[in-house]
Amino acid sequence: MASDGSPSGCCAAPRPLRSAQAVDVASASNFRAFKMLHLHLDLRAEFGPPGPGPGSRNLSGTAVLELRCLVPEGAAELRLDSHPCLEVTAAALRRQAPGSEEQPAEPVPFRTQPFSHYGQALCVALPQPCPAGERFQVLLTYRVGEGPGVCWLAPEQTAGKKKPFVYTQGQAVLNRAFFPCFDTPAVKYTYSALIEVPDGFTAVMSANTWEKRGPNKFFFQMCQPIPSYLIALAIGDLVSAEVGPRSRVWAEPCLINNAKEEYNGVIEDFLATGEKLFGPYVWGRYDLLFMPPSFPFGGMENPCLTFVTPCLLAGDRSLADVIIHEISHSWFGNLVTNANWGEFWLNEGFTMYAQRRISTVLFGSAYTCLEAATGRALLRQHMDLTGEENPLNKLRVKIEPGVDPDDTYNETPYEKGFCFVSYLAHLVGDQDQFDNFLKAYVNEFKFQSILAEDFLEFYLEYFPELRKTRVDTIPGFEFDRWLNTPGWPPYLPDLSPGDSLMKPADELAQLWVARELDMKAIEAVTISTWKTYQLVYFLDKILQKSPLPPGETKVHPPAVPCDDGGQRGGPEPGQGDLHGHRPPAPQQRCQLRPADRGPQGQLGAHGHASASSGYRSQIPVLRSNS
Repeated sequence: MASDGSPSGCCAAPRPLRSAQAVDVASASNFRAFKMLHLHLDLRAEFGPPGPGPGSRNLSGTAVLELRCLVPEGAAELRLDSHPCLEVTAAALRRQAPGSEEQPAEPVPFRTQPFSHYGQALCVALPQPCPAGERFQVLLTYRVGEGPGVCWLAPEQTAGKKKPFVYTQGQAVLNRAFFPCFDTPAVKYTYSALIEVPDGFTAVMSANTWEKRGPNKFFFQMCQPIPSYLIALAIGDLVSAEVGPRSRVWAEPCLINNAKEEYNGVIEDFLATGEKLFGPYVWGRYDLLFMPPSFPFGGMENPCLTFVTPCLLAGDRSLADVIIHEISHSWFGNLVTNANWGEFWLNEGFTMYAQRRISTVLFGSAYTCLEAATGRALLRQHMDLTGEENPLNKLRVKIEPGVDPDDTYNETPYEKGFCFVSYLAHLVGDQDQFDNFLKAYVNEFKFQSILAEDFLEFYLEYFPELRKTRVDTIPGFEFDRWLNTPGWPPYLPDLSPGDSLMKPADELAQLWVARELDMKAIEAVTISTWKTYQLVYFLDKILQKSPLPPGETKVHPPAVPCDDGGQRGGPEPGQGDLHGHRPPAPQQRCQLRPADRGPQGQLGAHGHASASSGYRSQIPVLRSNS
């Protein structure tokens, strides 16, 4: 439809973005007043006992923020997102005139200001208002121990049981509890870090380059701009193994051989297919870090280094394709990002679509449709549980001030978002043309944060014939309805190519829910040859066909309290790529409180969700020890 494969005027000046004025009510910062250019962290990790006292486990050091003032009349205060668990002890300002030598930093006043239950503002006074365009550095000395963004594990919680472990989890608004920052997806910047660790430990981060400096220090650099939530750190007893020309696996020594055998050679196939469909993979390396078994998520799409549950070490490569979702975030979410968390579907709906495009190329449409059917079942279960008219069942969610974006997390941005992207492909009518559009979309908005309007305007520019026919206002399928009306998707992609894999599971489910069990017929079915998603689909059908009778459901008690009297040792439930995990069958029909979806309320030892970030893996429940 677009004769030259691109919208008219694409070589002109950069398009103005609707997102440039977007509000993020989840940030306490004045991020519109400054351009964040670079962050440098210089931190030392200490593994001690839990608690606030001397010698307790903590990260301590400095954060150096390089900024440029954007306010025409100048700015007298810098407000950053922070958290009560961050103990800031000093702030300093370094100004540098063009062409002059670097000046010493001068101490400046700072204070904290209440914001919400999930954070506070750190207000740094600028003694003389910074004029527009001036570059300067703010140096913050701080310490963080126990908190929601930095997760400490005792040796007993690791696979090797010998050494402690610490990791950070940023999505959605948790990295303000790791370092002071503009904790909003609207702001992207480069970063570097120097991390000092105790003897016998290794540090890894979501960065392009990794360099060991001496026996106990590691230097990292991320050359591409990313939002704060994608900066991630892990420290533990870690080793690595190469599994491809640009990929390695990281894990504890007792897991590394299994990780190498499971993923050797397959990651490159996923990356290469993604590049053919969506354009260059810009991040350099793509590594996997297999987390300790107590990691409460399926995966988190930190650029260059995806954090994943060890549940994916199935032993037969049957779960390797779960990584495709995280890889797809390399284009959708990490490269083109939602400008605020109310637009989360821009990250996840596109990533689900991209995952299924890669899956179709590599494994065929039957397999992909089978997997998509399990996703549709998750969406159906979610809407049955919450009610279709629940305002959280919109693609664009209105997040009120004071509401933690994690509390709005559900299946809708993933599966309803996938349906909307599929509908837009259906309007185009040609898969190759839509693939080319997605490649152009990524290229147009790479390293930027956008709103739905930015995307949809580009879509209609790219396909001018669709604009002429007013496809955005087709009754019942209006783009505004897709974005702002709760409920079931008005369009569902055709999944009939998966019938050859779904039919046997349907038939076996019917045998199991019959009034009288035909055990001979049941035992004649050989499920050992089934694909993993056939088992998931079969279990979904059992749940749908045999709900618990009235009176057999109950409200779960509150989540099990932590040993420290209530402070969770890890991120709060439902984060990140942190897609909702499939609970065990008896719980599926019960009334779940939001708190019960956390690691202690659900699956205990193994991951219950995919961090995007990243993948809301339905699979690991079949493999977990819970």
